[in-house]
Amino acid sequence: MSTNAPIDRSSRVYISGHSGLVGSAIWRYLESQGFINLLGVSSGQLDLRDRPAVFSYFDAIRPDVVIDAAAKVGGIHANSTYPAEFLSDNLQIQLNVMDAANAHNVDRLLFLGSSCIYPRLAPQPIKEDSLLTGPLEPTNQAYAVAKIAGIMQVQAVRTQYGRRWISAMPTNLYGPGDNFHPQNAHVLPSLVRRFDAAARAGSPSVEVWGSGAPRREFLYVDDMASAALFLLENYDEPETINVGFGSDLSIAELAQLVAGTVGFEGRIVQDASKPDGTPQKLLDVSRMKALGWEASTSLADGLASTFEWFRQHHASLRNS
Repeated sequence: MSTNAPIDRSSRVYISGHSGLVGSAIWRYLESQGFINLLGVSSGQLDLRDRPAVFSYFDAIRPDVVIDAAAKVGGIHANSTYPAEFLSDNLQIQLNVMDAANAHNVDRLLFLGSSCIYPRLAPQPIKEDSLLTGPLEPTNQAYAVAKIAGIMQVQAVRTQYGRRWISAMPTNLYGPGDNFHPQNAHVLPSLVRRFDAAARAGSPSVEVWGSGAPRREFLYVDDMASAALFLLENYDEPETINVGFGSDLSIAELAQLVAGTVGFEGRIVQDASKPDGTPQKLLDVSRMKALGWEASTSLADGLASTFEWFRQHHASLRNS
């Protein structure tokens, strides 16, 4: 693995999706590391699916570095209900951002994907070379195909133009600024909101989708932010690289942890009639460790911080 060069802290760094969970964490972290020319625009001001608008925006900002953290995301329910949008929107977003960056000769770009790119029954922990070796998980294959296309585009640009573009595949991310919608959110923030509501109402039980047996890995989003800069400065290879915590737990165990964090003391009922999704999804993070980066925030600490943020922003949370 070759070593990249440090990024000048006065470089113009564009972060797509800068107000989302991952983008906002990266923005905070880069600010803390002395970056003074961070660039971002809200989806209300710029629709990244609008190709001419994206190119016009790049004409105006002329970035030196691009971090593509924008995506349409959601949990099993959202992915299963809106597969057409998850495929089309994500393909358009990443294609427009990367094509505009290439047209403006941006030499350094980081594309963020998702661990759902890997086959449903990939050997655990999942190594990067498992990509395209088997069928995807049906409940999120549309999103996964879009992200796989993004990896291929990064590799194609590297091959044809020689740019130092890289892609990273994070495990399940969580933290301040997450989407806490009870149906459309990912599993951890959805559980936080539902268990908190049950605790407030004094409900005797909370229903959790699936058998509880599937195992998931979770990475605190501030750790992902530090990994983003680390990779831009220390990794320059065509192969995607995993970013994870390094261990997992069952959904049933996660539910117990969330219940304890928010103060819910009732029963947890697993609804086995609902889909489980992939049986296990633990990333092999040995390549990141070899480079010198490891996650530093435990799930218990990260969940406590996430719940504190949720309580402070409960009244203003989005419901979609």
